[in-house]
Amino acid sequence: MSQARPTETQDEKIARIKRELDDVPASPGVYLWKDAEGEVLYVGKAKQLRARMRQYVNFQDDRAKIPLLVERISSFEYIVVANEHESLVLEKNLINQHAPFYNADFKDDKSYPFIAITKGDVFPAIKYTREKHRSDTRYFGPYTDSRAARRLIDIARRVVPLCSAGCAEWRALDRKLKKLACDSKRTSAPDEDTTTSLTACLAARDDARPCFDAHVGLGPGACCGWIDPEVYHENVRAIERFLAGQRTEFLDELRIEMADAAAELDFERAARTKERIAIIESLTDKQHAVSAHDLNADVIGFFREETVAGVQVLIVREGRIVNSNEFILNRGKDVPDLDLQHNFLLRYYDTTASIPHELIVREMPEDAEVMSAWLTEKLASVHGAKVRLTVPQRGEKLALVEMAELNAKHALQRYKVRTNYDDKRINAALLQLESALALDAPPMRIECFDISTIHGSYTVASMVVFTGGKPDKNQYRRFKIKTPLDEANDFLSMQEVMGRRYAPERMADERFGSKPDLIILDGGKPQLTAAMAMFKEMGIDDIPIVGLAKRDEELFVPWQESGPVVLPSGSASLYLVKQVRDEAHRFAITFHRELRGKGMTASVLDEVAGLGPVRKKALMKHFKSFRNLRKATLEQIKEAHVVPDEVADELYLVLAQYNDRTSPKEG
Repeated sequence: MSQARPTETQDEKIARIKRELDDVPASPGVYLWKDAEGEVLYVGKAKQLRARMRQYVNFQDDRAKIPLLVERISSFEYIVVANEHESLVLEKNLINQHAPFYNADFKDDKSYPFIAITKGDVFPAIKYTREKHRSDTRYFGPYTDSRAARRLIDIARRVVPLCSAGCAEWRALDRKLKKLACDSKRTSAPDEDTTTSLTACLAARDDARPCFDAHVGLGPGACCGWIDPEVYHENVRAIERFLAGQRTEFLDELRIEMADAAAELDFERAARTKERIAIIESLTDKQHAVSAHDLNADVIGFFREETVAGVQVLIVREGRIVNSNEFILNRGKDVPDLDLQHNFLLRYYDTTASIPHELIVREMPEDAEVMSAWLTEKLASVHGAKVRLTVPQRGEKLALVEMAELNAKHALQRYKVRTNYDDKRINAALLQLESALALDAPPMRIECFDISTIHGSYTVASMVVFTGGKPDKNQYRRFKIKTPLDEANDFLSMQEVMGRRYAPERMADERFGSKPDLIILDGGKPQLTAAMAMFKEMGIDDIPIVGLAKRDEELFVPWQESGPVVLPSGSASLYLVKQVRDEAHRFAITFHRELRGKGMTASVLDEVAGLGPVRKKALMKHFKSFRNLRKATLEQIKEAHVVPDEVADELYLVLAQYNDRTSPKEG
C-alpha cells in the first residue's frame, strides 16, 4: 500500500508514486487510487497491474478525466488475483463497496424494484420488493417502471395461481411452518418425523378459512390446505419460466393440458386453462415482435451528453421485447465509451438475475471474453449454454441497437425535463465561471468570436451571444473582414472585428444589445493579445476578455501571469465554454462557405460575355442554384429563355471548362 506524504509538491508526489509502482507485480488484479484522506477515487482492473497503473502517472492514458484524477491521487492499493475473471468480480464488488467518484454509476442512487419468489419457504410466495438480494430468494428485474412490475405480478398470478407475500393468511402459515421446522431441529427429530408433522400441520388446515385471493382464483389455497406442496412447487417452476420470458413452451404445455382436460370431460379445468392461455396470448400481442427467430438477448443502447448519459436495456425473449429498462448515469462524454459501457454492465448484471443468452452492444468490450465468462457463470444453464457478446453490423440486431439508443436519448430528455437538469447545470456553470475567472458577477451575457478563412480569401468572423447560459440567436452577428490580406492573418482579423464591434457607435446601437459580461476569443493567447492591443487603443478596460485554446481547453486571461485557467474536466463550466466555442465555430464556417460559394459563382459567370447582373439574377432564379446551372445541358439553358442563344452557347462553354477544372482527377 502506498502512503501519502504531508508536504509533497505535485511533482514530488508523482515521482514517489512512480518509484512505488516498481514494486507492483506484473500480475492480473484490481487497483484502487486514493486521495490524501484515504478516500477511494477510482477502482479498475488490469491484466498487468504495474503496466496499467504506470499509464496514469505517465499520462499515457488519453481519457479526459486522467489529469484531474492524477492531481487528486495521493496513494494506492492493489489486490493480486489468479486470473482476469476473478479481477472482474473483485472490481465489481469494490465499486459497489466504495462507490468511487470517477467510476460511472447510476445518476439516481435509489434502489430499483424487483419481482421476487421466496424460494426458501415451504410455499414460496411472489412479491414486489426493493430489498437487498437474499440467497434464498429468486429475483426478476430490475424494473425501472414500478407500475409495470406490479402489473406483471397480477398477470403472472392470473396465469399461475401463487400465494402473495402480502397475504396475512400466507404469513401466518409461513410463521407456523418455520416454527415447526425450528422445533424439529431443536428436538433432533428424524426427517421422517418432520415430514409427518408437516403433513399433519397442513391437514389440520383443511377446515381453515381461505384467504380472499384463494376465493378469486389468484391464490391456490395453501392457507387452507387446498394444494399439496409438490403441486405448489410445480406452480412455482411454471411462474419462474413465465417471468423469465419463456412463453412459447409454456403455452404449448397449457394447450396440451386443456386438450387432456377436455378429453377427460373435465370441462371446468379446461375452461380455466383456456382462460390462462388467453391471458398469455393477449400479453404477447401487446409485446413488440422484433425477430423472426427465437432471439433471447438483452440489447444495450447509450446516449451521451457531456456529463450525463441515458441507457436503455431492451429485454428480448423468444423474439419479442418483453420488458425495457432505462437508467441515467452520472458520466457522459467525459469518459470513453467503453469505460461507460463497462461500468454499466458490471452494475446492471450484478443486480439482475435475468441473464440472456446474448448481449447485443454497439462496441465490443475490451474484456469481452472475461465478461462473457462471468455472465455465463451467472446464467448457470443446465444445458451448458454460454452468454455471447455481439456487435451487429447490419440487419435486425443493428436495428435493435439503434432502437435502444433512440430510447436512451428520450429517457435522458425526460430525466432532464423532470429534474430541471439544464437550468441547474447552466446556473452552476455561470457561478463556476464567475469564480474561476475572478469576475465581479456571473457572466449573464457572453459574446464569443471566431475567424474563418482559406489562405486569406473570403475571411469572415462570427459573433455568437449566450444570454443566461443559452444561445440568443437574435443577437448573432457576422462580419466580412475588410482588411486586405495576402494570406491568413487571424490576429489582424480579430483586431478589426474588435474595433468594429466595440466602437462607440456599435456599443450605443440597441441592435447589438447590451455590453457583454465576458468575451471569449477562439484561438488562445495570440488572439487575446491582438484583441487586448485593440482594446488599449480604444480605451476599453471594463470588459473581461479571455482566449480559449483549442487543444487543451485552456482559458488565457490577461490579469493572471501564472498561466491559463483550466476548468475541471466534466464540469458544467467547461461544458458551457465548449458549447459557446463550438457554436461560434459553426456560425463562422457556415458564413464562410456561403461567401465562398457566392464568390465562385460570381467569378465564373463574370467570364461570360453579354451576361450582366439582370441576366445573372434571372438565371439563378430559374435554376435555383449554381450547382443546378452547372449540371444543365445547352438545350436546358436555351429552353429557359433567359438569355439569347449566342449568350447561352458562350455560357455553356464557360461552365464546361469550369466543371473540367474542378472535377476530381483520376490518378
